[in-house]
Amino acid sequence: MEKEPIKNHQDLKVYQMAFDAAMKIFELSKKFPVEERYSLTDQIRRSSRSVCANLAEAWRKRRYEAAFVAKLNDSVRGACRRQAEAAETQTWIEFAVKCNYLDVELGRELYGIYNRILGGLVNMITDPSPWLMKR
Repeated sequence: MEKEPIKNHQDLKVYQMAFDAAMKIFELSKKFPVEERYSLTDQIRRSSRSVCANLAEAWRKRRYEAAFVAKLNDSVRGACRRQAEAAETQTWIEFAVKCNYLDVELGRELYGIYNRILGGLVNMITDPSPWLMKR
């Protein structure tokens, strides 16, 4: 059986994982205390969404390998702050667990999902040719 061709960024498995994880974090963070609204809640939501946004932007730049890889790197490390958005999300997950806002097992599950997302992004960066537009 032949795989369906990838037509847009939403067809990418890594994007789907990142989007689903960001939505799960959004739902879970609704239960965080009000005093965390402008700190932990905001940070974990922003970093989780940023992974998806950078991946979507990278997909639109795949005509040029250097631009595509640079934008994928933004998903991994963050353009200005040189921090991994996915790894940053893992740090916020750790804080949420330590503050007892998230159950330990749920935190481990989310952390593992972000490890898989990071792995997928690194694979795309290491070998971008299958993802580039053919000229």
